[in-house]
This record gives sequence, structure tokens and C-alpha cells, in this order.
Amino acid sequence: MNGGDIIIPAVAGDGSLYPVEKMQAHIDGVLHLAVSVFVFDGDLLLVQRRAAGKYHCPGLWANSCCTHPNWNESLEMSAARRLREELGITLPLTRHATVEYNAPVGRGLREHERVTFFSGQADRRQLEVAPAPAEVEAVDWIDRFELRRAVLNRPERFAPWLRIYLELFPTLDLGQSLPASS
Repeated sequence: MNGGDIIIPAVAGDGSLYPVEKMQAHIDGVLHLAVSVFVFDGDLLLVQRRAAGKYHCPGLWANSCCTHPNWNESLEMSAARRLREELGITLPLTRHATVEYNAPVGRGLREHERVTFFSGQADRRQLEVAPAPAEVEAVDWIDRFELRRAVLNRPERFAPWLRIYLELFPTLDLGQSLPASS
């Protein structure tokens, strides 16, 4: 998927939202909404290696999944949708903190995101993960503390946003749990 023709919510200077084409947002570094999902089994985190055909950060390891809400799609719906699309998983999700970051992601593109975190709990022995080959090259479960060490030792193997998230939330508790928005 190249991101063309997908309309996502961008954030204006006054905080209001306006529609923008996804690829254009990444070319221009426009602040836009995003979600990041973390699936845990105790201290283990489900991570994915992004498919080689991804338009940015191909082959890098990232959290369970990330996406941008479609225009007029709630953050909660977006997180649940992408978990199904990328990994074939349906889980109850808990909403956490929202942060902003701005980072180059290669190929002249930038992620300038206001990202809201979601987490879900699963028993990895019973969870059937079915990665979409066009999106996900591999999945693995890694201890959240070992993940931090791995990122510190070999940062080039990990997506820029995951490195930022680990700086903000070293244990990936992702801030307080928040009620879902209506």
C-alpha cells in the first residue's frame, strides 16, 4: 500500500481537524492523528517486522501495529480496524496517553503525529495471529525490558516511533488508562 488517496485527519494550528491525503501529510510533515497499538501477554509484547514493500520503514521492527484514522473514523475504531487488518486479531483495547512527535522515516518522508496509544492483553498460547503479508513480514513476542535493551544496542533495526515511545515510556506502560471517547 502506498498511502495514496487515503484521507486522514490533520491538525490545524487552532487544534481543529481538516482532511489531508495521507501521502501528502508524510511528504509535507503535516501534523496528523495516529494510533499505536500494543498487545501484551504479561511482560511480553507482540512486535512486528514491517513488510519489505511498505512505503516507509520497510523491514524494521515496530510495536504490534500503528495506523492513521480515516477521515471521520474514531481513534478506537481505527485501532481495532488496524489490529484486524495487519494481524488478524480482535481484542478489547484500553486507551492510554496521547503524545506528539516529529521524526524522519526515510525516503524523504516524515511522521509528524499526535498519536494515541492503545493496549490489549492476550494469552499468546491461545492467540491466533494471522499477519497480512503485504503489511507484516514477521511477528515475535519480546519481553518489554529486553526490547528496550535491544533498541539501545541496535536502534537501526527498529522504527523511529518505537524508539521514541521507549524514551517516553521506558516500561511501555503508556501513561494512565483513559476512558474511550464517544
